[in-house]
Amino acid sequence: MGTVTTSDGTTIFYKDWGPRDAQPLVFHHGWPLSADDWDNQMLFFLSHGYRVIAHDRRGHGRSSQPSTGHDMDTYAADVAAVTDALDLKDAVHIGHSTGGGEVAYYVARAKPGRVAKAALLSAVPPVMVKSDSNPGGTPLEVFDELRAALAANRAQFYIDLPTGPFYGFNREGAKVSQGLIDNWWRQGMRGAANAHYECIKAFSETDFTEDLKRIDVPVLVGHGTDDQIVPYADAGPLSAKLLKNGTLKSYEGFPHGMHGTHPEVVNPDLLAFVRS
Repeated sequence: MGTVTTSDGTTIFYKDWGPRDAQPLVFHHGWPLSADDWDNQMLFFLSHGYRVIAHDRRGHGRSSQPSTGHDMDTYAADVAAVTDALDLKDAVHIGHSTGGGEVAYYVARAKPGRVAKAALLSAVPPVMVKSDSNPGGTPLEVFDELRAALAANRAQFYIDLPTGPFYGFNREGAKVSQGLIDNWWRQGMRGAANAHYECIKAFSETDFTEDLKRIDVPVLVGHGTDDQIVPYADAGPLSAKLLKNGTLKSYEGFPHGMHGTHPEVVNPDLLAFVRS
């Protein structure tokens, strides 16, 4: 584990496990979590001989808490700072939710040779917020409600979200994991309230359409059909169509946090994609 200091003085925390000569897999976490959200996947791929890396986004987890830079331009620049510092080549970048947006933004701008493939899981692209050009999107009022709940009582909000729609635990017959809920809360509360507040705009209003069109490497787009956070119809299928070399993998009935609830399904699919 280590840190990288960016051009504006922000310290980015990262984990780096496995053989240095192995192909690197870089994991990008969702809002408002940290690299710890990928523990299951990192251990899985480590056991298959890969080098696994995950960072805490600025203002999240163990990275420093600046008052500025909570936007996709800066998030991608921070990723570039980490990949440059580690001199990663032919890496596979895997992002969940907001992290999927970060992956699309970074990969579209990455230096030649840095990226071999990418995977977007339950990811926010092409764009979340509803507009004339995105009539199937989520109304802005929904994101205003998220901001209001965060500002009013972040600690309770970070219990309610994983207990309910994030993992689909509000569905009849769902197998609830208190550990996942508690770990979600732990990760969220370690980050900065200001960063999490500003990130809502970044993940909901950034339009990744042109980024997706620019990406040349193979991309796996995985999305659960019962995603209550990033609705399936306005995300996964649309992203796959925009990509030059995209493959859509739909998971019937899976929730937004499917890599947490169904790693026994998601992990082998990721492995097959990485090896293909």
